[in-house]
Amino acid sequence: MVARVVDTGTALQARAYGAKVPLGRRPRCGYTCARDAPAANSADARRASEPAWQLPLWDEYREQIKSDVADLKNTGGRAGGTITAAAFLKEFVSFPWVHLDVAGTAYSESDLTIIPKGPTGVPMGTFVEFVRGRAS
Repeated sequence: MVARVVDTGTALQARAYGAKVPLGRRPRCGYTCARDAPAANSADARRASEPAWQLPLWDEYREQIKSDVADLKNTGGRAGGTITAAAFLKEFVSFPWVHLDVAGTAYSESDLTIIPKGPTGVPMGTFVEFVRGRAS
């Protein structure tokens, strides 16, 4: 039995254009279908100094990826694009799942408080804190 899957990547490329506008370049966004596993504003992310914001993954977003000719569309259009991309991924999991999106935060064009210009390594610090917090 799978306890929880936590993944990261830029699969939700819409984030680079969608969530980056209101969130800026530093925070990443996250999604989860696990009620007991916050995807973003968790203690793990805070301890790692990797700010994040959990975006909603309400059932209503699935309406945007319905298709007349297939089971699903892989895009829900521009409105809520990053969220409908997560809704698409959610259709393929049957276990507690958290996606930490790094599109827009994987590379920094300027020096940040604790990260120099270039590849950021985000969210490796969050992963380290996640494991450290659960090690016995």
